[in-house]
Amino acid sequence: MKKFKPIIIVAGEPNSIFLEIFFKALKKKIKSPLILIASYKLLKLQMKKLNYKKKITILDYKKLSNYNLNNKSINLININYNASKAFDKISLKSNSYIEQSFKIGLNIIKSGITNKFINGPISKKSFLKKKHLGITEYISEKFSSNNTAMLIYNKSLSVCPITTHLPLKLVNKKVDKKIIKNKVKLIVNFYKSFLKFEPQIAILGLNPHCESIDDYNEDEKVIKPSVIELKKIGYKVSGPHSADTIFLKDNRKKFDVIIGMYHDQVLSPIKTIYEYDAINITLGLPFIRISPDHGPNEKMLGKNKSNPLSLIRAISFLDKN
Repeated sequence: MKKFKPIIIVAGEPNSIFLEIFFKALKKKIKSPLILIASYKLLKLQMKKLNYKKKITILDYKKLSNYNLNNKSINLININYNASKAFDKISLKSNSYIEQSFKIGLNIIKSGITNKFINGPISKKSFLKKKHLGITEYISEKFSSNNTAMLIYNKSLSVCPITTHLPLKLVNKKVDKKIIKNKVKLIVNFYKSFLKFEPQIAILGLNPHCESIDDYNEDEKVIKPSVIELKKIGYKVSGPHSADTIFLKDNRKKFDVIIGMYHDQVLSPIKTIYEYDAINITLGLPFIRISPDHGPNEKMLGKNKSNPLSLIRAISFLDKN
């Protein structure tokens, strides 16, 4: 019988909907053993609050290779967190807990036990404190990976922003040919390795309708030459395309991936089209890192109404690869 590598799951922000959707995801059939990195105390409090019952097995993360794991219980690596109630307001209080959770999770990855990693959402404002643009960059730094890409993946259509959580006034300074070409190469390598085909890629312009009243037009000076160079070496790319029409049904169906120049240019439409049916994959790391494509969602804490589809898709993707 095939032995499946475990999936490491860092729960992330303790005051989020993540454990709720984790409980819901466990109802699905999963072949790979799941190893949750979270607080035992918090886990018990939220299980009680959400009326969820399941046995918990506490693991020693230094002895993971000694366990014969399955998903009949929650396999937990406990991280101490002084929780007095199931849910609280997001604050700096949780930072050391989140940091320790990531540290142990990434050390397990570095040990070679598995190459499958999921993390729950965090608060960028509280945890990253402007030191990193997002968790993509935070994890990339831990592995000295300078060439990474954020792929919001859906089996029908995926998107990738050239810049991630960057203020709009700074975007044009980060749009250059090297970055565009590197992102395309990462995406194509991913599709060939995991999905076994080469994707059709649309590259968007930066300016409305790919036109600019300014003397310097990034679409003509940077993006169009990048597309031409990528085509010359055999990549299936086209552009620059106008961002206001590319996501129309008859246009988007021609492509597997749409690359935009900034975060909301492509994430807003993909979330509108697929809602929770997409996952955030970091390309360019020496392992597969995925997160559900949503944040902590404080407004939904404790209501037991959150949609687990994105986490289910994340686990399913790793379960197959």
